[in-house]
Amino acid sequence: MPDQMQRYLDVARAMPAKRPVGERRRDFGEIYREFRVPAAAKQASRCEQCGIPYCQIHCPLQNNIPDWLRLAAEGRLQEAYETSQATNTFPEVCGRICPHDRLCEGSCVLEQSRHGTVTIGAVEKYLTDTAWKQGWVKPTRPAYERKESVGIIGARPGGLAAADALRRRGYQVHVYDRYDRIGGLLIYGIPNFKLEKEVVERRAKLLAESGVKFHRNFEVGRDASLNDLRQRHSAVLVATGVYKYRDMQMPGSGLKQIHQAMDYLTASNRKGLGDKVPDFDSGMLDAAGKRVVVIGGGDTAMDCVRTAVRQGAKSVQCLYRRDRANMPGSMTEVGNAEEEGVEFVWLAAPQAFLGNGALTHVRAQRIHLGVADFSGRQTPQPIHGSGFNLDADMVIKALGFDPEDLPKMFGEPGLAISEWGTLKIHEPSKMTQIPGVFAAGDIVRGAALVVWAIRDGRDAAEGIHQYIEAQSAAETGRRPARAVAGAA
Repeated sequence: MPDQMQRYLDVARAMPAKRPVGERRRDFGEIYREFRVPAAAKQASRCEQCGIPYCQIHCPLQNNIPDWLRLAAEGRLQEAYETSQATNTFPEVCGRICPHDRLCEGSCVLEQSRHGTVTIGAVEKYLTDTAWKQGWVKPTRPAYERKESVGIIGARPGGLAAADALRRRGYQVHVYDRYDRIGGLLIYGIPNFKLEKEVVERRAKLLAESGVKFHRNFEVGRDASLNDLRQRHSAVLVATGVYKYRDMQMPGSGLKQIHQAMDYLTASNRKGLGDKVPDFDSGMLDAAGKRVVVIGGGDTAMDCVRTAVRQGAKSVQCLYRRDRANMPGSMTEVGNAEEEGVEFVWLAAPQAFLGNGALTHVRAQRIHLGVADFSGRQTPQPIHGSGFNLDADMVIKALGFDPEDLPKMFGEPGLAISEWGTLKIHEPSKMTQIPGVFAAGDIVRGAALVVWAIRDGRDAAEGIHQYIEAQSAAETGRRPARAVAGAA
């Protein structure tokens, strides 16, 4: 069979068609239509099959992208899916929400040579959706069952990735989560137009069918201490993520129409799931008919502005203190928001919230980007005398998240934390200062991408396995297969 690859000269880059703006503004459905078989194969065939695959190198999971693109181009879809999922616990999620323009696609050699990147994310989504439809995705059936159990705190991407990897090794896995649904940010933080909830729910169901035991509405520190879980399990993984929102205090901050991003997004997502949400039903967290100002420039801010559009806001503005080039969020998401009618107010920062009892305006001032700080980013400097007002009936603050005080919450002062409040760990094992207690994901690295949490969860599962093997070897007198860095 002739080689199907390197067709970038005669096949132009193409994404699946977007739904019309007027249509997608009215609902929360995903904005891209599905790839069809010929289109997906054609796009996969554009891959140059580089000797040094920069797309793979710059993927946190080191996904074997060139191989599954070749298999897709050759019509070997089941093999392509199996290659994709071999390194990724949630390829259907990453294919939808990863900032491909900053990771694999942004590193594609074709992008650098101005031929247009391979549409890696869209092909990944197509492969996994096809696998689910065809019944190729099966529950895990370990070769043998182990007696040791592992407790995982947090049913977020990192914790779920670790649960899957440990279950494949035959461990008895228990996941404890404070919420009533499995998925954390994937369920309550990310809107349906980026990630439909059925995608997350079917993966959670698959994990349960694989033998993972979920304990919902279970809060460590309330229902059990960390030490209690240590007594129950051979090892414990902390994968809680970061939920304490960053805030800013300024004149007018006490006005009732000012909300935090996660409160707003959670209310919208719960409403979409059919829950009763009093604060939404009362109109407090519903943007319908309101002039909305979102403060922030990350992906959470993009989720907020695009949600407000779909709720029927009168106007939606995004206030960000840097310019487009320095925005931390995905440029694809910024483009989608602009298409849907969001106005970006660049190089501006809030000074006060104005209103006599009810919010009427956001007072802002213009910003100049000065010299770079220690991180390499230019420092925002206010321009004196440049104040202006934005009309506003609702403000949503999307300023990022910090770790909660886990040593206090968990009743475990021995948990060592960094100056940023994240948990300290040994690498590569991911073990904390407490023997048998591991940590992974945002609670270690700070608020980051879902794909990094998946990578950390998989790595932590390996560290836990090596730790348990070492403990078992010590008890039986046999030699462990490999030493664990940081193990006590």
